Amino acid sequence: MNAKRAAVMTYGCQMNKYESERMAGILVGLGYEMTDEVRHAELILLNTCSVREKAEHKVYSQLGHLRWLKRANPELIIGVCGCVAQQEGERILQRVPHVDLVFGPQNIPRLPSLLAQVHSRRQQLSDLADNPMWDEQRVPIRRESPFQAWVTVMQGCDKFCTFCVVPYTRGREQSRPTGAICREVQSLAEQGYQEVTLLGQNIDSYGKRSPEGKDLADLLQLLHPIAGIKRIRFITSHPRDFTEKLMSTVGTLEKVCEYIHLPVQSGSNSVLKRMHRGYTQAEYLAKVERLRALAPDVAISTDIIVGFPGETDEDFEQTRRLVDTVEFDAAYLFKYSPRPGTKAATFADQVPEDVKTERFNALLGIQEATQLRRNRARVGRCEEVLVEGPSKKRSVQLTGRTRQNRPVNFVGQPSLIGSLATVRIDKGSAHSLEGTVCTNGRDRGGED
Repeated sequence: MNAKRAAVMTYGCQMNKYESERMAGILVGLGYEMTDEVRHAELILLNTCSVREKAEHKVYSQLGHLRWLKRANPELIIGVCGCVAQQEGERILQRVPHVDLVFGPQNIPRLPSLLAQVHSRRQQLSDLADNPMWDEQRVPIRRESPFQAWVTVMQGCDKFCTFCVVPYTRGREQSRPTGAICREVQSLAEQGYQEVTLLGQNIDSYGKRSPEGKDLADLLQLLHPIAGIKRIRFITSHPRDFTEKLMSTVGTLEKVCEYIHLPVQSGSNSVLKRMHRGYTQAEYLAKVERLRALAPDVAISTDIIVGFPGETDEDFEQTRRLVDTVEFDAAYLFKYSPRPGTKAATFADQVPEDVKTERFNALLGIQEATQLRRNRARVGRCEEVLVEGPSKKRSVQLTGRTRQNRPVNFVGQPSLIGSLATVRIDKGSAHSLEGTVCTNGRDRGGED
């Protein structure tokens, strides 16, 4: 008898990608065969994101398309998980009657039981309750890459920024024990993984409620000696919790990559206050300056929201000046969209859509020019690249990322995939680098 097939469709952040790997591991253990072809699946799970309104709309649009598959195969099970599931709850079941199952991010370990109930009861089911055992119930993970791995170290957020749904969909901050994380990374090293990325919605808060008294810098120190692991990354940082100790750790530990995602959101103090971010423009700039002093080759990326309620032309001008001053290596720009349940959604002074678009385009032009200039400044350098696979840009090229998280496309033998290669940068565009494999063995960052 052929195995049942399952598809997991993932939207949103790296945490969602990791959790999709966890769900795939569970499903394989239950006898499912994973497929990317949803029309062939007997089980479809949508792992959703609600941070932006557009992402939520994509989910409901996809659910509309799946209605026809359900009609063709009434035995098909459709489930919705992730942040939209936690936010919307049973309203999804009412709005989309062909959905069978809704469950929150903390309840992934309960997936076998939930599927068994759906099969036996053949009626809609939801599980949105808090699960204090969210991590202790470890599940098998079906990782997409054989040499790069996500490792969750904490979940949730206590900041309650006025635009953000994370505290409502992911709950309050919970940190995993350092021993459990070290054992997982050690196991990954033994399986041949070379790069790990530590995940947390507000990762700089790692350990705050832990009785161990360890913070993120301490955790990095503990992971650094693990043989076989060549690179360690972590995301996402919050400027309020980005400490001198952590900056120094980034600057001194060889395996910790020189890449920090540090969302500023706005350059205006009045907007930052309304966002409840807990820092000023001057404090953010001081941390950037200090980080670059401690880790001179660090790449810094950010998130910026334009058109936040009440944002004036002068507020936007301050954001524009900050972007000019910092010269971010990458920036993820968003037009503000009200999210259900957040305080900012109730603010009366919403910014017109055409104004948001104008500001977005102005900032995008500045940022792309900066990225082009900074990437061209890498030309002539030899960079360490972890080779990820064939390039989507050109079939004859391979692609990978530098320690600073810059994409690099270059001609090379397929045998390089999964290894660290030294690539001389020959060309820089706004979004990637191109190069050729170095043959003289120069250290990263050196001139060829």
